[in-house]
Amino acid sequence: MRKNPIDYGLFGTIALCAPLFSILWLVGCNGQTEAQQAAQAPEVAVVVIQPQRVELSTELPGRTSPYRIAEIRPQVSGIVQKRLFQEGADVKAGQLLYQIDSAPFQVAYESARASLAKAQANLPSLKLKAERYKELLAEDAVSRQDYDDAAASLEQSRAEVEYWKAAVEAARINLGYTRVAAPISGRIGKSSVTDGALVTAYQPAPLAVIQQLDPIYVDVTQSSAELLRLRRSMESGRLSPNGETSKRVRLLLEDGTPYPQEGALQFRDVTVDPTTGSFTLRIVVPNQRNLLLPGMFLRAVVQEGVMEQAILAPQQGIIRTPKGEPVAWVVDESGKVQQRPLTLNRTIGNTWLVSSGLSAGDRVIVEGMLNVRPGTSVKAVPLSPPKETAAAQPSAN
Repeated sequence: MRKNPIDYGLFGTIALCAPLFSILWLVGCNGQTEAQQAAQAPEVAVVVIQPQRVELSTELPGRTSPYRIAEIRPQVSGIVQKRLFQEGADVKAGQLLYQIDSAPFQVAYESARASLAKAQANLPSLKLKAERYKELLAEDAVSRQDYDDAAASLEQSRAEVEYWKAAVEAARINLGYTRVAAPISGRIGKSSVTDGALVTAYQPAPLAVIQQLDPIYVDVTQSSAELLRLRRSMESGRLSPNGETSKRVRLLLEDGTPYPQEGALQFRDVTVDPTTGSFTLRIVVPNQRNLLLPGMFLRAVVQEGVMEQAILAPQQGIIRTPKGEPVAWVVDESGKVQQRPLTLNRTIGNTWLVSSGLSAGDRVIVEGMLNVRPGTSVKAVPLSPPKETAAAQPSAN
């Protein structure tokens, strides 16, 4: 039985078109998948890392101490007749503070002066006698022994005059010590004695203490390990000195408020405390208003140097692994996420100073990190500034 040729043509056409339909269907499906993947790529906000010039500083604890301090002690023994200052007041150098009973010392001074006058009165006659004996000795009118005795008496009288001169000076000095004066200018504390008290020369307990508070010292401590780290950074060139600026020190009071004036770094101690492994830095600070008192706790912001090519990463872009290691999510050139382990140095404002792990041009993810994993394709957009900051900028200008 012959088959209809029309049926063969229809089936042949369908057989020839089937592969073409399959190819078109596959291409359409693949195109749809790629579009869907592009549409489903999460959007993340990134910050592009750029090297910056940063002045590095360190915050060190310390305490204030007087610029000069003088403990007032009597240099003669006696009864205090009068205290001549107000406790807690400012005193000037040379100002009279205590008056010790001077009567015994006045008597000793007058007695020494009288003895000196007596010795000086005997001196001329002995001198004339020695000269006459010398002339008579040339004529053999007196013996050699008589002349020697007269000459010895003259020298003894001269020595006695010098002795009483020294005694008069000593008595005058002791008489002056009955007036106890301030050796330095400053603020005097409380008095340990009152009128009528008995004091002894060079007693252990001071009568009062004077402290010069303007300027004032601030002694801060720094670890020797930190000093070694700074020296290595200087030698490697990563950190450079900041000239005279490195000697300026900012201070923070105990409540965290900044002190209105800067101090100057005077010196670094040459000895490390073996118990703490630290050494002392002494800072001189102006204190015209006497806001700083001895013994106050302060924090000093000491300049370390300048880092010309510092890598700063925003703190919100740094996360921690379960082991506590810092990492950052970085978008590479192909738009995929990479995880970078970091070595952090310190915080500077709202950023981290990164020692290693990031380089210039890296795009660090700061928003949208919860939706990405290493190898994920993402759409990176620049981080938009906060609206409040953007609105505040025109008013600031």
